[in-house]
Amino acid sequence: MKKWLLLLLVPLAASAAGDYARQWPLRLSTPDAGAYRVTLNDPVYRQLQSPLLADLDVVDAQGRPVPAALLDPSTPATPEPRTVELPWFPLPPEFRGNDVASISEIDADGRLRRVEVRTVGGGSVAGNGFLLDASGVEAPIAALRVQWAAGQAPLDLAVRVSASDDLRRWRVIADEAHLVELANAGQRVVRDRIELSPVKARYLRISPLDTRAQSLRVSTVTAQLESTEPAPAWHWVVLAGTRVDDGDGSVHYEYALDGRFPVAQADIALPGNSTGQWRLQAREQASQPWRDVAAPWVAFRLEGRGNGDASPPQPLSGIRRDRFWRLTPLAGAPLANVPRLRLGYVPETLVFVASGEAPFALVAGSARSVRADAPIERLVDAVRAQRGARWQPAVATLGESAERGGASALAPARDWKTWLLWALLIAGAALVGGFAISLLRKPAP
Repeated sequence: MKKWLLLLLVPLAASAAGDYARQWPLRLSTPDAGAYRVTLNDPVYRQLQSPLLADLDVVDAQGRPVPAALLDPSTPATPEPRTVELPWFPLPPEFRGNDVASISEIDADGRLRRVEVRTVGGGSVAGNGFLLDASGVEAPIAALRVQWAAGQAPLDLAVRVSASDDLRRWRVIADEAHLVELANAGQRVVRDRIELSPVKARYLRISPLDTRAQSLRVSTVTAQLESTEPAPAWHWVVLAGTRVDDGDGSVHYEYALDGRFPVAQADIALPGNSTGQWRLQAREQASQPWRDVAAPWVAFRLEGRGNGDASPPQPLSGIRRDRFWRLTPLAGAPLANVPRLRLGYVPETLVFVASGEAPFALVAGSARSVRADAPIERLVDAVRAQRGARWQPAVATLGESAERGGASALAPARDWKTWLLWALLIAGAALVGGFAISLLRKPAP
């Protein structure tokens, strides 16, 4: 009996260990960085089984998992605002017109050296406002911050912001903005920022809408530059589908996605000159109902010189990882050939802490193993608070893929406890039956 129990417990212990189907060695860009980020690729997504990417992890040389978690794509690294202080020059109150070049001295590189001001107290700005020299700024300016000397409250100055490249022709870029400083009962309200649609110009002019307004003793003017963070690189999975005709005459095109890609956009590869309205649906299992994943949209393609014109990709209502997809034409006749469905995604990042023994490996694909998420986002936030908002973990890159557990890791976990209980019940029943038979065979006394 003990031997039977041991034989039944061996597969139970083996299933508890679990494993992953494939592994990728990780190359660390900096050996002693501590925290690393690795970008997932197509083979990794195709190996994953869990819709939540739970069967994705990082292990050390001994096969032990290290602290790891997917970095939330909705909370990327916040770029620090780039700011630069701009030289400023008060314009004389008696100045009229827009030809500021006539009263300015300009270097050969376009920088302002001075602006003629024949008034006392050049630090006060009134009447015609002041001029900003942005000729040395390369990026577009997204906002201006004007700071003034203390003791000017109450202040509510309405201004207009104009831009020029030659100090003669000006265009308005902010029609009415307010610089405010108000105080009451110990409370202080200050608005010293002027929001702009990002503008690239050599000179900016801030003019009070009321030339009789209170003078403003400006101390500094700072420009906040537009962020130059690169746009995310979209990857595309192209699917070939099959035509499905319903009994009521409607036509659908169905597709199967062979990976857990974080799909966020969809497009249709249309042939020749064509257009039509489409409905896109998805589901995880063939037994589930279809669900809309995007608003109905008109897709078109017009052939012409070069690549011609085509409709832009359609954004989805959130990230989708469904296995099955369906296109339904809502207007126009069905296409003669099944269109190809293009699904777009931005690769995600797994961040891990190198707490074990090197080398490390990314492992993926399992029906039993589940990653235990570590508080990586809090770690990243804490380090960014110390080193700046642009800090990122060091880069780790994927090496050549190799089999780890293979198909056995993808086999569903067997419920060995249930089987064990049934075996014990059967063994107990057989034992009782054996006793009963032995008693029946004994001769009657």
